Amino acid sequence: MNKKVVITGGTKGLGLAIAHKFTTMGFDVAVCARSENDLLALNSTLTALRVHESQKILTAKCDISNKEELKEFADDLKHAFGHVDVLINNGGVFIPGQIYKEEDGLLEKLIETNLYSAYHLSRWLLPEMIKNNHGHIFNMCSVAGLKAYPNGGSYSISKFAMLGLSKALREELKEFNIKVTTLLPGATLTDSWKGTELPASRFMKAEDVANLIWDIYKLSENTVVEEVVLRPLLGDI
Repeated sequence: MNKKVVITGGTKGLGLAIAHKFTTMGFDVAVCARSENDLLALNSTLTALRVHESQKILTAKCDISNKEELKEFADDLKHAFGHVDVLINNGGVFIPGQIYKEEDGLLEKLIETNLYSAYHLSRWLLPEMIKNNHGHIFNMCSVAGLKAYPNGGSYSISKFAMLGLSKALREELKEFNIKVTTLLPGATLTDSWKGTELPASRFMKAEDVANLIWDIYKLSENTVVEEVVLRPLLGDI
């Protein structure tokens, strides 16, 4: 039976690179995102990347900030996959700003997208992981969750909270043999940096993060990587 991975926000950037990696490693892959066109393109790409025909590719339109839509996605996963081996809470949004002058309601939007989505989806999928005494959760945080920066505003708040969620899950789930890894990447060349005049060499590659996730996942059952900080070679931007 194929192992199964779930990736939120998997049609672009880091999520896309991660989806490619796990597909080429023989996993059944489930991805959710907001754009139906992007999901159709992704489904076609991942289907072509499969290493054997038994692999399932599930793509679902879902706004992860919407609890009802996210619950429907979780229910679909349970029906299609039965259980999940790897959950990658990657979906999120970056909106720069300063707390004292950012748009009203921005904090709520970022918390709902960047934090609550991971909280709810983890809670809905964990019962089967606990029952199987097996699983690995990867939470995509950010260096903005380690040190606030002038234009981080509510985004930084949401990522500090995401780091707290990961730490709590790590402590709660160790007795069930479920690993929790927090990734804290710096600037990666994704759509968040669309339009930048900086050279590509100034950024990390999404594929590097995807390869690292795979290497962490493949460690022995005796070892868990709790937190990893990744930055461009020349430092933060």
